[in-house]
Amino acid sequence: MEPRKILLNEDEMPRQWYNILADIKINPPLGPDGTPLTPETLAPVFPMNLIEQEVSTDRWIDIPEPVLEVLAIWRPAPLVRARSLEKALGTPARIYYKNESLSPPGSHKPNTAVPQVYYNKVFGIERMTTETGAGQWGSALSFACAQFGMQCKVYMVRISFDQKPYRKAMMETWGGQCVASPSTETRAGREALERDPDTPGSLGIAISEAIEAAVADETGKTRYSLGSVLNHVMLHQTIIGLEAKRQFEKIGEYPDIIIGCAGGGSNFAGLAFPFVLDKINGKDIDIIPVEPAACPTLTKAPFVYDHGDTARYTPLLPMHSLGHAFIPPPIHTGGLRYHGMAPTVSQIVTEGIATPKAVTQIQALEAGVLAARTEGIIPAPETTHALACVVSEALKAKAEGKEKVIVFSWSGHGLLDLTAYEKFLSGQLTNYVLTDEEIERSERIFENFPKPTLLKSR
Repeated sequence: MEPRKILLNEDEMPRQWYNILADIKINPPLGPDGTPLTPETLAPVFPMNLIEQEVSTDRWIDIPEPVLEVLAIWRPAPLVRARSLEKALGTPARIYYKNESLSPPGSHKPNTAVPQVYYNKVFGIERMTTETGAGQWGSALSFACAQFGMQCKVYMVRISFDQKPYRKAMMETWGGQCVASPSTETRAGREALERDPDTPGSLGIAISEAIEAAVADETGKTRYSLGSVLNHVMLHQTIIGLEAKRQFEKIGEYPDIIIGCAGGGSNFAGLAFPFVLDKINGKDIDIIPVEPAACPTLTKAPFVYDHGDTARYTPLLPMHSLGHAFIPPPIHTGGLRYHGMAPTVSQIVTEGIATPKAVTQIQALEAGVLAARTEGIIPAPETTHALACVVSEALKAKAEGKEKVIVFSWSGHGLLDLTAYEKFLSGQLTNYVLTDEEIERSERIFENFPKPTLLKSR
């Protein structure tokens, strides 16, 4: 029998995260007056120990021992050779995936939830608020809060709240409180409901609600936590790619193509950033973030300064954005329905280090079903976007007769997302592709904002 899994022992788990800010230049976040933010201005929202990580340019940052002890519940994650998928495609490509679906919440999200909760606990915080799209991040933060004895409140985008009721049950099992967003609990939520009582919600609105709830606590014992976009979130997720590099070293392989689905950027960055370091230093590899055609942030939206949330509570961030008031269509990939993108991911795309692609949800689900029927795991709808690109690249290698090595992040399982599969299999799923007119209309909102500089890191 040919081996499928490449495993690491617990004592081989990385002891440091990789910080890409040591190797690329990015524009600074700006305050309402257009001047660069100081760390102190973020203090009501985040604990200072995480703010220090957010602005650090140290290339390597130690992972605290209590964080490693919790991560060891499911890490190191296996690197798996997708032999059955290769056979079904008849491709000479060798396809590997990092299986991030094995964590307790079933996705890559606890890789940052655990350290974020730990640093808040050390700082003396007792309660955390957050938003969630598909429910994977809300589940992850609820799980992490249970590990460190913290309270957790989650604002879940309404369309996902309705589509995925068992995610709410998971959060409550770990002690979290989950409410549909927009809610009537915050000013941002009430204003969104006044504009459209039937809105499906968006991550931008949910972020506004969670920030407002955190800063409204006059005791100072509540802070907000974000599951993607920010520098320290990307940092924590690099454990995925660092493990993968060690696993490839064990078998004498090195990937030609790196693929990850991208909504806010954390899953993609987690696998890709350690390889970006190699590409910056001369490696010839293709790095591909994959997004929905219904929310084409990297492939169609401009690189601008924009807010990370609908109510403009966040600073102005340099990123590809469809506009902070943009409400994505109700596709079955809640984790990818975000108007913006991480500044670090946006930066490497503007420099041509990564080349984004977009796929429709039917293309994605077709690849997801093929993967489930070959590799056995039902992928999260977000993961199916990466899989659609993997299938495309593997067939391209077949047509060219090239033995490419492809690696992607299996970012989560889809066992709580079966409505998407049910609709796909019954022919009820439809595609959403934004028109140029819709994109132009949504982007007017930032036309008077400051413009970022097009920086070159090398």
